[in-house]
Amino acid sequence: MHFNPYGGTAAQLAAALVNARADGCAEVLLAVLREQRYKPVGALSAADARRLSDWAWRLEPVFAGGVDRVGHVNALLAETAARPYISVHDDRPPHLHFADEAASTLVRVRAFTAAGLAHVVCEEPDRLGRCGREGCGVVYVDTSRNGRRRYCSTRCANRLQVARHRSRRAS
Repeated sequence: MHFNPYGGTAAQLAAALVNARADGCAEVLLAVLREQRYKPVGALSAADARRLSDWAWRLEPVFAGGVDRVGHVNALLAETAARPYISVHDDRPPHLHFADEAASTLVRVRAFTAAGLAHVVCEEPDRLGRCGREGCGVVYVDTSRNGRRRYCSTRCANRLQVARHRSRRAS
């Protein structure tokens, strides 16, 4: 599956933030941003880190599918008041931004992730999911070719299959 590079990257960042369960820890959130190749603007204050953690928790229902995804993402977009524009910086080709480049990391990440999830919800909403293994709460963006991913990792899929196999052998 080839996502629009903006939507795909932003949706992946949204999933990473949800999975981080950072509970307001600025260091963890900054590490997630760097791991996802998102350039933070300066440090995160303790208050911004708490707000970003709260934002991540608000993104989670979009992956779980237990809500009206369109309505939920529209509410997130409205809150960010995103204003798309084309930017060229750091010798990169033209690309979309949904918040001013000089805005705080919190403002930029919120607009970025809301817009990215909106793109996926419009194009392929079934590509957003939560691991199918009981007890695993990891969310993901399915970028597989066939779009049939149901687990966060091969490890979770294997655990479930081994448990099913053992249960059949025992009976």
